[in-house]
Amino acid sequence: MYNSIAAGRRLAVQVVAAQSVAAIITGLLFLLQGIASATAAWCGGALVVVGTAVLALRVFAPPLAAGGATLRRFAVGVLLKWMVVLAGFYLVLVRLRLPPLPALTGFGAALLVNFLALKFER
Repeated sequence: MYNSIAAGRRLAVQVVAAQSVAAIITGLLFLLQGIASATAAWCGGALVVVGTAVLALRVFAPPLAAGGATLRRFAVGVLLKWMVVLAGFYLVLVRLRLPPLPALTGFGAALLVNFLALKFER
């Protein structure tokens, strides 16, 4: 029997884990340029990880609901995800004054995981 809720939860956990790995690898690669670049790359990737986790918790943590309620949860989750990402970029770039290119590279690497996960998911 195929359980779409359980499959969605598993996929969300896998995507968050893969995004974490991508953020760590990107941070390690930027370590060659210095600690500030590595921190920026890791933070950029971590913003996507936290945003995706917020989205997944918003959609999958509450009990099963009707289609309209689930759609609202998803819409609110996406909004919260991008609020986390934008607020995080403000903190990383303006408050912490970390280099923008590594932060955007870490962000892009972690975000690329979403496309790869959706491409290979059946």
